[in-house]
Amino acid sequence: MAALHSFAAEAFTLLALGIVVIGFRTYARAKQEGIRNLKMDDYLMLLVIIPYTTEIVLAYTVGARFYGLANNAMTDEQRAALSPGSEEYKWRHKSSRVNGSKIQIAGWAVYASVLWLIKSSMCAFYIRLTNGLRAYRTRINVGFVLIAVTYIAIMASIFFGCQPFHNLWQIDPDPGNLCQPASSKLLIFLVVTLNIVTDIYLMAIPIPVLWKAKVPKFKKLMLVLLFSGGVFVMVAGILRCVLILKNPTTGPQQAASWAVRESFVAVVTSSIPMVWGWIRPKLRPLYPSFLTSIRHKDKDAQD
Repeated sequence: MAALHSFAAEAFTLLALGIVVIGFRTYARAKQEGIRNLKMDDYLMLLVIIPYTTEIVLAYTVGARFYGLANNAMTDEQRAALSPGSEEYKWRHKSSRVNGSKIQIAGWAVYASVLWLIKSSMCAFYIRLTNGLRAYRTRINVGFVLIAVTYIAIMASIFFGCQPFHNLWQIDPDPGNLCQPASSKLLIFLVVTLNIVTDIYLMAIPIPVLWKAKVPKFKKLMLVLLFSGGVFVMVAGILRCVLILKNPTTGPQQAASWAVRESFVAVVTSSIPMVWGWIRPKLRPLYPSFLTSIRHKDKDAQD
């Protein structure tokens, strides 16, 4: 129970902070551009709140109500031995594992939805970042296509990878790893691979911007922040994969903690450029020399 309380405290704290960051980002953008002039990346980030909240609630529920159980990490004997005298029977018998498996399915879907919506928002942000640089439009459009295709592939693997569908929560007989959503190697490797591929591509789109002398240093700094967040998200995704594969019994619960952190960092790093763009002018009275120096350097870079 201590581990569950610790997870709940971290998960819901990060959720609250993430929603505050998205709200502040939207407020900053509305103050800069006007509420009616918000762009696609702004609306996509607002949309992230729905699957992000759902992700946290599901991750907590599978531990609090269903004891972290699913239809994986059981021998054939254990599957056949679920008897009225067992401890697991007291936890609503097979329903804990059945319902736990169903939540794992939904958890994969919302986890991917959070990350892929943020990727879409970043791609849309690049349209504004590279405004006037037509050479980047094709790369950005390819990015949107890549995001859409990989998201469809993940959803297809979640809902059609195991047939018949109800085998995803079958207990006895063993439905096989393909039909064990908490530890399915198909889902693990597919999601982590496509996550890395799309992140690398998105980070590669504006790399030439970093080397162009005419690009303001402020924009370069924002790109560096986005890159650092992207690297963390990739590392967290890989670590999540390793935890599940290393220990199918407790790994999914540990992986849930990293999924929560991964989503939070993705939300924050994708929002920082917009928030900082609004805050920077407000800081000039407090740090005039520092900000004036940045402004002059940006101006020199543009000249």
